[in-house]
Amino acid sequence: MDWHQVVIRPLVTEKGTRTSATLNAYPFQVHPEANKFEIKNAIERIYNVKVREVRTANRKGKPRRTRFKRGLTSHWKRAVVVLDPDYHIDLF
Repeated sequence: MDWHQVVIRPLVTEKGTRTSATLNAYPFQVHPEANKFEIKNAIERIYNVKVREVRTANRKGKPRRTRFKRGLTSHWKRAVVVLDPDYHIDLF
């Protein structure tokens, strides 16, 4: 998988900004089939940083209803990337 397709978007939330400031950990939405090694390489190439560890979690879609039909939002994968203390990402 190409490293441009691995990272979908950064997750800018209150919890994400708090963990980026205190623990130097940044959350991202990533491709559901990407593994930790691919995520680490993609983050290092895109943001020019040194990654210390990667934590991943598969998130299930939520049930939604539109008029008379029921459905689910799509499933997605979340990755929390912990950086070396000397590096940071300016998005947060």
